[in-house]
Amino acid sequence: MGDVLAGFHAAWEFESDSVLIRFERGIRTPKLFQALGERRIPHEAISAVTLSSGKRGTVVLHAVPRPGADPLMEAAAGQLKENCDPYRLVLPAERETLAEYYADELRAQLPPDDGESPDRFLVAPPEAPLQFKAYDGKASFDGKLVSFRWFWTGASSAKWKAGDQSFPVTDLSGIEWRSPEVFEGHLRLLRRETPVAQPAQADQDPAAVVFGLGYGPVHESLPFAASVLAAVRASGPAPNSDGLGAVAAAVTPAVRRDPADIAERIRHLGELHRAGLLTDDEFTVKKTELLAEL
Repeated sequence: MGDVLAGFHAAWEFESDSVLIRFERGIRTPKLFQALGERRIPHEAISAVTLSSGKRGTVVLHAVPRPGADPLMEAAAGQLKENCDPYRLVLPAERETLAEYYADELRAQLPPDDGESPDRFLVAPPEAPLQFKAYDGKASFDGKLVSFRWFWTGASSAKWKAGDQSFPVTDLSGIEWRSPEVFEGHLRLLRRETPVAQPAQADQDPAAVVFGLGYGPVHESLPFAASVLAAVRASGPAPNSDGLGAVAAAVTPAVRRDPADIAERIRHLGELHRAGLLTDDEFTVKKTELLAEL
């Protein structure tokens, strides 16, 4: 088609075989969109197109991604907030007729949906090299190797004893990304084979970095996770075919922690509480849970 439909924070260019999404840069644009810059979404990566009423006099054009087609959405695993969904284009309500026209045009170009996940990612991942600062270390990825360098101010004693870590993508079966916008957010690498099972807590696992107040934000850690996941998928089939793995199969029952680690986690809880990210009840419950592990 070649036509462009501009909305808030992004513009969609409709081409013969894909939709090119260009995200705006600006104070009000979600940081994830700014980090992504632009993305080309092949028609085969879209399972459906919807148009619905939005908030405050807007309409929303939504290209529903096909499961297994986009490493970013696979890594996010449904944890993205609506306003950070790169497949949603928000427009003023007066442009509803125009949006409906483009929705119909795009639907007509989508291939039949067979209900099966593709055997490869159809949307290009964020390009390496990538890096970000987590609460307990710095994570780096050069396209072939994931490296964690621990910070003495945040890393647990278990991670200090293990030392800085490097993981070839060929040794990984997938990733687990838990949003930094929830308590105990983290990025965990799932390994194909390990001499011992991975610890249940991410702050004790040398194959994981934990997030915190201002550390591992979505716009940095999610593109990183998506890039790693795409490289893992490209390196060959993993034992768990969904690419994400199941943490329950890779962890051991919780063990008693070092008191110093408990004290550090409680201090971190206090920071979240003071910042208004945890309610009084949530703070009390989590603190009690940590103290029970002593």
